Amino acid sequence: PYPGDPRHALRAVLDRYKARGLTPVCAVELEFFLIDDSGRNLQVPISPRSGKRRKAAETMSIRALDQFDLFFTDLYDACEEMDIPADTAISEAGLGQFEINLMHCDDALRAADDAWLFKMLVKGLARRHGFAASFMAKPYEDYSGSGLHTHFSVLDENGDNIFDDGGPKGTDTLRHAVAGCMNAMQGSALVFCPHANSFDRMVPESHAPTGVCWAYENRTAAIRIPSGSHKARRIEHRVSGGDVNPYLMLAAVLGAALNGIEDAVEPPAPITGNAYAADLPQIPGDWKSAIDAFENSAEVKRIFAP
Repeated sequence: PYPGDPRHALRAVLDRYKARGLTPVCAVELEFFLIDDSGRNLQVPISPRSGKRRKAAETMSIRALDQFDLFFTDLYDACEEMDIPADTAISEAGLGQFEINLMHCDDALRAADDAWLFKMLVKGLARRHGFAASFMAKPYEDYSGSGLHTHFSVLDENGDNIFDDGGPKGTDTLRHAVAGCMNAMQGSALVFCPHANSFDRMVPESHAPTGVCWAYENRTAAIRIPSGSHKARRIEHRVSGGDVNPYLMLAAVLGAALNGIEDAVEPPAPITGNAYAADLPQIPGDWKSAIDAFENSAEVKRIFAP
């Protein structure tokens, strides 16, 4: 296979997991904007339901979803036909911004395929309904950008979650995986932020992480350990923008986690409070810095050129 194929890069990482008797379980969250791009300035589309444009964003609003209910009905119907495991839809912090989660999957290649097909489907259906859809990281200066977060755990040969210790903190292996992700984060920024516009999303207090850190149940951190049932103990990697290539993103995240597991690396203490206010190593904030970090990262070379 062609070594530059993003799907091949992910498969190579998964082969490393398989050799250790491990299986990653992944889920992705995709944020996007519905946009009227018919004029010079982008704006929220006219609602087919009300015939009006919404004037303000409403986070987690049923009313915001109802304004485009015909689009979302067609989207969920199409996902069912295409066997794309679309789950919850919510309205987000930007005007015309929404998020849909895809269900967790024990085949990371399939998870990436589903994410790629979902993005194409959303764009195509939006045009059919008379507007556009964008997964651009930062289409509006005044609103938070769109991310593509991934949640993942790892199963052993018995099907047990190796991050689960029966309590809220998780196992040593979870912390090793976190450390691996942190060690590769700066070098992987070029994967997570592939376009010049991607870095416009990476600003403080904008629902996108800027510092290399981890935390329990803290959405200002780059890596979050969600609360909930210990059986579902997992890592949420929150750096990637909506414009990311899902194959390369999962390869970078899962490869970094496995590096940490293999080396039994310990992370720094988890942060508490607002990560934006903490003195932290910073994720590269521009294209040149990201390219330099990528080219000089031993962790990235280990992931993509083992």
